Amino acid sequence: MTPTNANAGEDGPAGGFDSWAALQKATDETRASLIADVVGHPKGAPSVPELDYMNPSLEADAIRRHLGILQDVGVLEDLVVEPGNRIRGYPYKFYRLTDEARELFDRNDLFPEAAWRRQYDRVQRTGEIRELEEMPRPD
Repeated sequence: MTPTNANAGEDGPAGGFDSWAALQKATDETRASLIADVVGHPKGAPSVPELDYMNPSLEADAIRRHLGILQDVGVLEDLVVEPGNRIRGYPYKFYRLTDEARELFDRNDLFPEAAWRRQYDRVQRTGEIRELEEMPRPD
């Protein structure tokens, strides 16, 4: 499948977002699973502990590495709680899709939010994970 508008106009490297590179990195099986969890998350911005729970076969360090790769190609961005607003023992960094990635995925029928939200909702979660899901995310 060839991506729609993969290298057109503002999507090219000169515009800061390379659609082709984003698709290449996003379609790796492990990273696609992480993206699906980001899209399916009730707030659209999970923390590493939430992603770790949803992906028990991955270590937290591997999750962070894959998230970094997705950030490098502009698929994900992090939301960071300012130091004065952090709560000890709780995550302070969350990950969400960039607007460019959401538009790219929508154009190519990838990672539909409604479908992944239903899938995410089917997973039985612990009280701790539900508490993390309820945490406010920074803007």
